Amino acid sequence: MVQNTLFKVSEVEIFYRPNYKVADRPKISGSKDAYNILMDHWDDGKLEFLEEFKILLLNRRNRVLGVVNISSGGISGTVADPKVIFAIALKACASGIILAHNHPSGETDPSQEDIAVTKKLREAGKLLDLQILDHLIISKHGYYSFCDEGI
Repeated sequence: MVQNTLFKVSEVEIFYRPNYKVADRPKISGSKDAYNILMDHWDDGKLEFLEEFKILLLNRRNRVLGVVNISSGGISGTVADPKVIFAIALKACASGIILAHNHPSGETDPSQEDIAVTKKLREAGKLLDLQILDHLIISKHGYYSFCDEGI
């Protein structure tokens, strides 16, 4: 005899509530625009102390939907979890993503790990039709743009 088994399943609800009109959102025309917005949202006290990873979410016209803190690590690294990044981007109906992290040393040159994670996220984004537009390495005195450098 087969018994009917009841499964307990959680309901998943997805919503995004922007609180600005599209015309009021800043538009990204280049890496300098992205850097300026990111610096406005970065805790100055942590910039040269802890490595953090953030993303800028953009619509099809490169208007900023939001800045999201993805992770905070130690002095030598942090995690850029693709599942977290893309779950947030999909929930916000983003069309493009700009990746960003800081190096507490103040050096902006990318490491081999930085290059590898950028490539990995770019490939994953292609499957989801979410374009990785750039990856910035941030410091108080400037930034490195993967896009500007052709990486």
